[in-house]
Amino acid sequence: MTSPAIGHLRVDGATLHYEVRGEGPLLLLIPGGTGGAASFDGVADALAADYTVASYDPRGMSRSPLDDPEAPQRVERHADDAFRLLELLSPDAPARVAACSSGAIVALHLLTVHPERIERVVAHEPPVVEVLPDAAEHRALLARVQDTFRREGLMPAAAVFAAGLRRPGADPVDVRADVRGDARVDAGAATELPPQAAARVQRTMADMPYFLGRIVPGFMAYRPDVDRLEALSDRLVLAAGADSRGELPYRPAAFLAERFGTELVHFPGGHTGLSTHPAEFGELLRKMLSA
Repeated sequence: MTSPAIGHLRVDGATLHYEVRGEGPLLLLIPGGTGGAASFDGVADALAADYTVASYDPRGMSRSPLDDPEAPQRVERHADDAFRLLELLSPDAPARVAACSSGAIVALHLLTVHPERIERVVAHEPPVVEVLPDAAEHRALLARVQDTFRREGLMPAAAVFAAGLRRPGADPVDVRADVRGDARVDAGAATELPPQAAARVQRTMADMPYFLGRIVPGFMAYRPDVDRLEALSDRLVLAAGADSRGELPYRPAAFLAERFGTELVHFPGGHTGLSTHPAEFGELLRKMLSA
């Protein structure tokens, strides 16, 4: 893996840690869960053969500290952070954007408010559940998650959240992986990993309370401007995991693709296919970005 150039960008209320590799037109990678910039490590080098690849830790995550740790988190503010990175790294040309999970929600909003700065967006499983006909059920799920978090703590709440994301009747999975949208590595194994990987796991686990308590309720309550997205659908690729059918994060992408009359592109793996199938995921992402 090539060592990226590291930068820090001051934005309203936070300082963003970002990483840049390669040369060419800008490709901004927006992570989901608590994966941060490191969640794209498995694909960034290959993409850097064609693009200037920029990835970052969203505000409040890992190496991007907030000025006020208690500040409310809104999709609109996170999308403005992404816009500031575009302005810094590609001031004179529109950029491509690829994003996963909660990061894909940010990408959808970014496209609707700054379409002149975006050439193409690949949004993998944005959980914009408010577009679904049964949105009320998912609001109730989020309320249960937050109530469990307050009464019982992080991991019981994570279990409720993970169960709500899975398809009915599915086998239980490692809730840490479902919540963080990152590689399926148990925190207890961190001491057995190389130092860089162990530090990544530790950052990921440390960010889980912030993600579950602050990002999830704000982001999954967000309703995108569907009419505006439809008007811009010629530059939007809606994507989902081939193994995700029936799961909650899959359904909004499928719903919007059907609404817009566009293809739902299936990537290898499930919701965390970026981590479980990086080579195949990266190759298909390259094709979608250049299509």
